[in-house]
Amino acid sequence: MTASIHPDDRAHTLASFANTADPALRSQYDSEYRTVGKDDGRVRWVAARGRGLFNAAGECIRIIGTAVDITERKQIEETLRQSEEHLRRADRIKDEFLAMLAHELRNPLAPISAAAALLQMGKLDEERVRRTSQIISRQVNHMISLVDDLLDVSRVTSGLVALDQSPLDVGQIIADAVEQVTPLIRARGQHLEVRLARKACMVLGDMKRLVQVIANVLHNAAKYTQEGGVIVLETIVLETALHDGHVQITITDNGIGMLPELVSRVFELFAQAERSSDRSLGGLGLGLALVNSLVGLHGGEVTYESAGLGHGSSFTIRLPRLLVRQSEATGGAPGAGALQAQGRALRIMVVDDNVDAADMLSMLLGQSGHQVWVEHTAQAALERARHERPDVCLLDIGLPDASGYELAQRLRAMDATAGARLVAVTGYGQEKDRAQSLAAGFDHHLVKPVDIAALGAILAATSRA
Repeated sequence: MTASIHPDDRAHTLASFANTADPALRSQYDSEYRTVGKDDGRVRWVAARGRGLFNAAGECIRIIGTAVDITERKQIEETLRQSEEHLRRADRIKDEFLAMLAHELRNPLAPISAAAALLQMGKLDEERVRRTSQIISRQVNHMISLVDDLLDVSRVTSGLVALDQSPLDVGQIIADAVEQVTPLIRARGQHLEVRLARKACMVLGDMKRLVQVIANVLHNAAKYTQEGGVIVLETIVLETALHDGHVQITITDNGIGMLPELVSRVFELFAQAERSSDRSLGGLGLGLALVNSLVGLHGGEVTYESAGLGHGSSFTIRLPRLLVRQSEATGGAPGAGALQAQGRALRIMVVDDNVDAADMLSMLLGQSGHQVWVEHTAQAALERARHERPDVCLLDIGLPDASGYELAQRLRAMDATAGARLVAVTGYGQEKDRAQSLAAGFDHHLVKPVDIAALGAILAATSRA
């Protein structure tokens, strides 16, 4: 029996039996221990209870008791323990994330608040107004990126991301991503070297999402590389037996790297907090989790390597290669500044109960050469539409007297606007919201703040129609 007891449990189990057999103690034994099967080597848990039988001389002649196999119970207990640890860790991560989110949102709010106070003072020269406007714009864009990351994580984890796939030139994807990250790299005095493969590198994917993937990794490299550091982006075509028909994109930096024990967690949500506990580097730790998910949705894989702190990082992205002629590839999204009237100026009605938002969009459109009317209620919009017959209607969804969906349906039913281009402009951007817009009669669905390039493309298409 002794030989079958697990070595780690042998000492306390035999001590319990010895105390039971000791005439001076005569204690009952109650012990849980593991055994190791002689034939199969399987580890089992046993719960043993019993007492000693003593003769007239006080000697222990026998120990009697029961032994019950409790392996299944122990397994359940271990599963529950691991679940509790997981929940405690998730709760801790949640608390850390909420504190992190509050910190990240307060940072841009401080200069925005100061800028607003400065503008309210009045009598500012043109240069100071320009600088103040730039500060507000930069900080608002930073807040938008935080919110977008949060929404993207929600969509990906909920399986709501729908890819708009088409043949894409990897070189164009990289060019667009580099353009996004160049201001940060220049501000930090870093050097970015891009080495593109000579062979045509085509993939089937969503242009916006793949640009987001490369830009996120480049942004991560720039953020965790010291000023004056070096970042190298290289693409190659893999035609080995293991990776036949793949495009590989490697982004390497000579930055701070990562501890070996954290490398396996680099694509987990909020892992950034481990790399920068003082939050000095900013961010919510969502970017790389999104990269991993989006690359997976494209049928690819992404890996990370680091030799340790101070030894830099290397991200490798592999995507299935698309064997099509480069001339068949589609281009990227339209460029910014496309609001300018192309051909004929358009008659545009903006409907939004947010007066500031409506006025600013109206000024942008008017400055671009279009004729614009602004209304703040659905009823006023219907009256305006009957008289002015707009070509394009930009409609907020949350109006005080009727929803934007109801307004769109009524505009579609009117002779004056039956053929107008209806564009939903809303803060709701999930797939169900887009589907509801299309069902209500909208032609397009734009999420606030409006993507100027996307709106410009809609206006250009309307002008040509």
